[in-house]
Amino acid sequence: MRKRKSSLMRMAEAATPTAVILAFLLAWELFVRWRGIAPIYLPPPSTILVYLFRMIGNGSIEYNLGVTLLRIFAGFAIAAFAGVTLGVLMGMSRLIARVVDPWIAALYPLPKIALIPLLVIWLGTGELYKIVISAVTAFFPIVISTYAGIRQTDRGLIKAAEDLGASRRQIQLKVVIPAAIPSIFAGLHLGMGVTVILIVAAEMIGSSSQSGMGFLLIQSGQVMETEKVFASLVVLAIVGALIIKLQQWIDRKVAPWTAYRDGQ
Repeated sequence: MRKRKSSLMRMAEAATPTAVILAFLLAWELFVRWRGIAPIYLPPPSTILVYLFRMIGNGSIEYNLGVTLLRIFAGFAIAAFAGVTLGVLMGMSRLIARVVDPWIAALYPLPKIALIPLLVIWLGTGELYKIVISAVTAFFPIVISTYAGIRQTDRGLIKAAEDLGASRRQIQLKVVIPAAIPSIFAGLHLGMGVTVILIVAAEMIGSSSQSGMGFLLIQSGQVMETEKVFASLVVLAIVGALIIKLQQWIDRKVAPWTAYRDGQ
């Protein structure tokens, strides 16, 4: 009886998020129909779904989403490599930390979206501009989280390794860096999130290539096609959720000891 009850509770818990989303969409649909709101202001979910399938059918979603993802991952890869490397070096060397930390402290609070006009002047509105804004945006949370993870390593673990005769290099590679993995992964999650936001914003503000989800959003908004705007936002939301889940899966595969305690 207990096992059956526990199984039913797990099923209900798993179904709750889907049920909440469906209830929200149903309420949205009924509210728009009941109030007679014009689609230009707030289209119902059913109409948005129709437009989404049309955009998939004509290839506009696939093409623009593919371009945006390439820009996101290209900049993120650069930021991940540079941020983790610099964060580890700062954590291992007080000299490097003292030299770099003032720059991080000064530049990190600067709104990265404020850099877009400057980058447009310097780099134009081509691909390099978008990749640079993606890399710069993701770099700071990654390097800060990596540095914090290295510096916050349990001193008891380091002491135990020293007592066992481990060299400084062995301690760094086999104790300090593995202990910092959760913080590094947290920085990568934050970096990816803000990169998606800034890439879409950069595509909306300036795009000589006239491609990407940001361009699709601004183009649809300019001609008052609200259904296409919502369809594009739905795609971005779904892709964002998939990227987060993919990162979590990679986290568990690369470092099983960082697996979430809630069983995800």
